[in-house]
Amino acid sequence: MATSVAVATGLSSSFHGGWGSSICGEDRGMLVGRTWVRVAKPIRSSPVMKNVNEGKGIFAPLVVVTRNVIGKKRFNQLRGKAIALHSQVITEFCKSIGADGKQRQGLIRLAKKNGEWLGFLA
Repeated sequence: MATSVAVATGLSSSFHGGWGSSICGEDRGMLVGRTWVRVAKPIRSSPVMKNVNEGKGIFAPLVVVTRNVIGKKRFNQLRGKAIALHSQVITEFCKSIGADGKQRQGLIRLAKKNGEWLGFLA
């Protein structure tokens, strides 16, 4: 199928294919085939959980400075330990007053909302 066309001057062109190969020519069978290509949906970035009170609250400036000083990784480890300890304190409090699991979970959610409002989760 690859032919080179010689011109009267002796130059050859880089034309590959026959003169009859066009959309309606001998290559038509390759174009008409029943090959389906599935087009994927565009990839969306996953939603990022953001604090609605980002940068607000009385303790937010202190939290931001601390995060910048000790580094994000170490800061998140320290924050995780503090949140776990606070959840344990809430659980022990609920055990001592006889509150059920639903009330305990409500108190933990309330603590999270208060932490956001005060700027601890900035």
